[in-house]
Amino acid sequence: MLQNIREKFTGWIAISILALIGFSFVFVGLNYSFIGQSYAAKVDGVDISVGQFENAYREQLQANPQLAQLPEEYRQQLRSNILEQLIQQRVIDNYLDQAGYQVSDEDVTAMIQRAPEFQVNGKFDIETYRTLLAQAGYEPARFEAAQRQSLRRQQLQRAIRGSALVSPAQYRRFLNLAAEQRVVTLATIDADAVQNEVAVTDEMITAFYDDNPTLYQLPETADVEYVEISRSDIAATVSVSEQEIQEYYESSKERYLQDEQRQARHILIPFGDDEDAAETTARELLARAEAGESFEDLARDHSADGGTATQGGDLGVLTRSQLPGELGGSIFSMDEGMIEGPVKTDFGYHIVRLDRILERGPLPLDQVRGELTSELQDRQAESRFRDLERKLSDALFDATDIRALAAAIGTEVKTAAGVTRLGGGDFGGSQAAIDAIFDEAVLAGDLLSEIVELDANRTVVFAVTNHVPAQRQPLDEVRAAIAEALKAQQAEKLMTEKAEQMLAALAAGEEFAAAAESIGATAAPSTVITRNAEDFDQSVAVAVFTALKPTEDKPTWGSTRNDDGGFTIYSLDAVMPGRPESIPLAERDAGKMQLADQSGIGDFVAFVQALRANADIAINRDVLAAQDLF
Repeated sequence: MLQNIREKFTGWIAISILALIGFSFVFVGLNYSFIGQSYAAKVDGVDISVGQFENAYREQLQANPQLAQLPEEYRQQLRSNILEQLIQQRVIDNYLDQAGYQVSDEDVTAMIQRAPEFQVNGKFDIETYRTLLAQAGYEPARFEAAQRQSLRRQQLQRAIRGSALVSPAQYRRFLNLAAEQRVVTLATIDADAVQNEVAVTDEMITAFYDDNPTLYQLPETADVEYVEISRSDIAATVSVSEQEIQEYYESSKERYLQDEQRQARHILIPFGDDEDAAETTARELLARAEAGESFEDLARDHSADGGTATQGGDLGVLTRSQLPGELGGSIFSMDEGMIEGPVKTDFGYHIVRLDRILERGPLPLDQVRGELTSELQDRQAESRFRDLERKLSDALFDATDIRALAAAIGTEVKTAAGVTRLGGGDFGGSQAAIDAIFDEAVLAGDLLSEIVELDANRTVVFAVTNHVPAQRQPLDEVRAAIAEALKAQQAEKLMTEKAEQMLAALAAGEEFAAAAESIGATAAPSTVITRNAEDFDQSVAVAVFTALKPTEDKPTWGSTRNDDGGFTIYSLDAVMPGRPESIPLAERDAGKMQLADQSGIGDFVAFVQALRANADIAINRDVLAAQDLF
């Protein structure tokens, strides 16, 4: 089966399988962007190639398109993070290589057969498998190597995580803290309680406006007209004839070769408690099938294989690698129409009938027609796209008018209004578009922009029709907003002062309720809260559970902003440790396993960091700092 994978397994299917055996690092991994620079980093003499690094970066952008809109400095940080992930993967792989750790063909095959992409009704389906393989474009040898590496890393991680232990004393201490309860008395003051003390005048509003000249700015904007060449628009106009599909199929048959396949039916009689009786039953069924009874009916009535019995025992179309052992040996040694048995396997005795043999050869045209049609359309769209780009480049050489440029390549002029230096319209946050539009000569309306590649599928040229410089909003337009901001500031200050006033009264010996009343707040009755109380104000809960424990003769007091925007003053009166014995045993055991696993994750991270610290690592800063092309 792995040979088949080497021959045909490609594309996004490979990436999805990598996700199935997910690891805590990025699995990516050809774009030779830097001629003459062979590596992005070296780890103990082993290269992380520029191609591998750039491909990892590109795939991150493709998976998360919003990252491509980040400013350059943030994308540089992203590049640094991705290279660090690749370095950590490499130190793990070097360690596994030195330890001689291997992953068998059987493990890789089993992993592929478990992939839900290749299953129908919960079972591996060879037709689905082959169809998906035929639609992809991933290099097979590299895919298989990636699966082996990923499995090795996963097994190392699992081994280290599984070795973590939590002692009974540690776990009891954890439960004591996790189930801890705290008794608190609360008083709350909100903005409404201080509104009668808030006053905002016109003089205050004017002063605030004058003192904050950078606030309330309207951004610089540009209205543009543009000519666009879109690969998707071109592809929508491409049609492919049946003759072209047939000719392409004939020239591409070698891509779709399949191993010999066989379709068989079986009847399974499990051993049960009496293997001899099971064999006798199997022989009786064999005799009945050979005598002419319907094999399908016998399978429906007697087979213990629930997945095939309702289908008359049909095992589907399978290759030899999918039927290991005695059952596969029997099926792949039979002639069409033959019935054999009993065949003994670990599951019981089988009676088998071979229905048809599909010789090795290319997949039928109908099975690959969709893929071939798509490829031909893409080829024609690519050719037309490049032709239009050349025409656009030639026409732009002499053009000064966007409409003449559009007419030269047979397209229309599009418009976008209110584009800012943060982007907008159909261009999102494309820095290339922003730079082209806000080029001084283009912004002045004197020139058309250079050709801008928004991405691999869109090329545009811009003309600015209207430019509005950044300007400040008039005071009258923002007066109400300033008033609200000043009111909020005053309310915040007053609430803070009242909270401090109450804490001072408590420190002076005043009762909690009286101190609350003195600031216009009402004290609530004492309550018991837990760490995970979902119906309790989380900001207050965090403050209470991080406060120092009270002493026998003195509570702990404090204040905090609450989730409603007001202030809460609290008195922590008592702390009651959790009682592990009150937690059901099954929950305690599950919690201990979870805590051990969390500890194991920490152990694994520390293990990787230790490997990295002891490794000889050289980073090619020129590659890392290079401006990305995506």
